[in-house]
Amino acid sequence: MVEHVTSAYAEGRLDKDEFDERLHRAMTARTHADLIPIMRDLYPSWGATSAPAPRPRVAAGHRPTGLTGNDRLGAAAAHVLPILGLSVIGPLIMLLAGGRTSPYIRSHAVESLNFHLTVLAATIVLPFTVVGVILIPVIWIAAFVLGVVGMVTALNDSDFRYPLTLRLIK
Repeated sequence: MVEHVTSAYAEGRLDKDEFDERLHRAMTARTHADLIPIMRDLYPSWGATSAPAPRPRVAAGHRPTGLTGNDRLGAAAAHVLPILGLSVIGPLIMLLAGGRTSPYIRSHAVESLNFHLTVLAATIVLPFTVVGVILIPVIWIAAFVLGVVGMVTALNDSDFRYPLTLRLIK
């Protein structure tokens, strides 16, 4: 499959971004069905009698395709609800409500939930140290700013990873 994608790029049928995406998908394909969407428009007879393409998955560094506005809003809500006062409850609600039907919402909700669990743990543990008492307001401000950045990133169909996060939930 890599040879077919490379030759289509050499012939000018694919631009650089499309070539990179298809090459990545061809290299990470697990089944024959994963290859059909990559090759269908290059070779119309290829995979004409096969099953419909699987739903898009969110992979690290890979931009998801075929998202609806509800997917974007649900993912953005997972980042913004903690800012509105629903610290761990907001991402948990989004994970349970939208995470079952949308892998995009699930990935953002899990990331937000892990980050806000880390912030909650830091808020509980850090007051036992003198330096920790000074750091708590800084952590809260950073959580607010990162929540806004996560919301904007989710609305723009991109992955977002919070820094310095204990990823307890997968």
